[in-house]
Amino acid sequence: MSESLPSLPGDWPELKPGWVWLCGAGPGDPGLLTLHALNGLQQADVVIYDALVQQSILDWAPQAEHVYAGKRGGKPSAKQRDISLRLVDLARAGKRVLRLKGGDPFVFGRGGEEAQTLIQHGVHVRIIPGISAGIGGLAYAGIPVTHRDVNQSVTFVTGHDQSGATPQSLDWDSIAKGSQVLVIYMGMKHVEQIAASLLAAGRPADEPCAVVCSATTPDEKVLETTLGRMAADIAAGELEPPAILCVGRSVLMRQVLDWQALARGEAPRDLDPLRRGLPAEVS
Repeated sequence: MSESLPSLPGDWPELKPGWVWLCGAGPGDPGLLTLHALNGLQQADVVIYDALVQQSILDWAPQAEHVYAGKRGGKPSAKQRDISLRLVDLARAGKRVLRLKGGDPFVFGRGGEEAQTLIQHGVHVRIIPGISAGIGGLAYAGIPVTHRDVNQSVTFVTGHDQSGATPQSLDWDSIAKGSQVLVIYMGMKHVEQIAASLLAAGRPADEPCAVVCSATTPDEKVLETTLGRMAADIAAGELEPPAILCVGRSVLMRQVLDWQALARGEAPRDLDPLRRGLPAEVS
């Protein structure tokens, strides 16, 4: 693979021995990797990668040792403390370390914890943001997280806490009332409880929802449903994580913005799904 690596002309940062670059790999499609991430892959001695990082991304670091450190709910996985301290040990051994995390390391990715551990142990770090699945994954599905005819706010929520349960610290009533569009990470396991909480807080049962599984990858699946039917439709469709849940009228825009379907030659299902009655360019 090394002969096909994109060239990076110009003055790019050096991944120095003893440093750890904490890097977002994006939601899945290798093309969504940043150039800073690619630069790090080309220099690393060791790549510590998460479960959702595609093999084709790792192939861009043929010179490096690849170490799996994935954490998936309900499956055996490395403890966070062990991952963080291994990064410290590798840096102290003089390795050039790239810590590669799916999406963005600071969006429900425990990147803040790992970076803090490294700094507390005197290790130099560089933070490289990545495209979060809650934005990029929905965009690939043709769903804009903001649209001025729909929402002036969007709320990103995690569907489980450190114990694996639905976060008890979340005020679902306030969340339901305070944001027109909700984007829920890691919510598949508790979707029934989450939907019930939103319905109890006053969100309508017929509110449009989408479930995007394995976003931006060849295995991507998208379910369009409603809040009242979301849990049942997920079960009937035998959908599995990783998935992003989106609640809000912006989901309707997929009927016109499903660009992957358009690329296959399919016609838009509805050119005016929000029923504006005006051309899109008319404000």
